[in-house]
Amino acid sequence: MMDNDGVYEPVQVHFDDLDAMGLLHNSRYALLVERAIGAFWQRLGWSPDAGRSAFRDVYLAVREFKVTYHVPIAGSGDVQVHFWMDRMGRTSGIYGFRVLSADRTVVHAEGYRVNVNLDPATFRPAPFSDELRSAAGPLMRQAVAAGS
Repeated sequence: MMDNDGVYEPVQVHFDDLDAMGLLHNSRYALLVERAIGAFWQRLGWSPDAGRSAFRDVYLAVREFKVTYHVPIAGSGDVQVHFWMDRMGRTSGIYGFRVLSADRTVVHAEGYRVNVNLDPATFRPAPFSDELRSAAGPLMRQAVAAGS
């Protein structure tokens, strides 16, 4: 679900995501964010297969990922990932995110992820296409989009 401040995407915590104490393993928070962002873009027609993707930009590499943990997730079940774009430069974009309880009352973790668009022939940074920029527009934080 999209609102004026990003997207809320439901994701599942599976039993095999848990550590020996029954808590979501720290490395799996990044996986939840990946699942949420991937689901959003796939609905818009993005695919890692350039022949099937609605976008030319299919080689998007994560350059940086930061997570701050607040309240552990105990057990399997549904959670929400709230994400948005804080900035979209020429070749890279910064997603902000929060991992929330299913009812959105608890912030389990928050952070940011930096993606770089790569040229498929050289694997060097390449400018985002106009199509991808346009599709990313609704993800831009309103304060950022307004120039604040």
